[in-house]
Amino acid sequence: MSGFSFANEIDASRYTLHKDGALVSVLDYRDDGQTIALTRAYTIPTFRGHGYAGEVVARAVAEIEERADRTVSPVCWYVAEWFDAHPAHAGLLATRRTA
Repeated sequence: MSGFSFANEIDASRYTLHKDGALVSVLDYRDDGQTIALTRAYTIPTFRGHGYAGEVVARAVAEIEERADRTVSPVCWYVAEWFDAHPAHAGLLATRRTA
């Protein structure tokens, strides 16, 4: 995707995807030092329907995998479905504890 930039805005606890300087999609997260909970994927309404949410999730997952120091908890339904559709990344998922 040309004309795109991706950033991890640590102070805002979010990943962002911009196209030609305009914010198109956001992925909010909470990081406890061991697990990153991906809490909300959002695309600006005027940019919906172009796969930008999937792109920001894919880039965030790639960054988390590259760092190799966190697992992921897919709190957001969209992120959970993204992992279902991309099982090669399942090893990144945090295991759920049962009571």
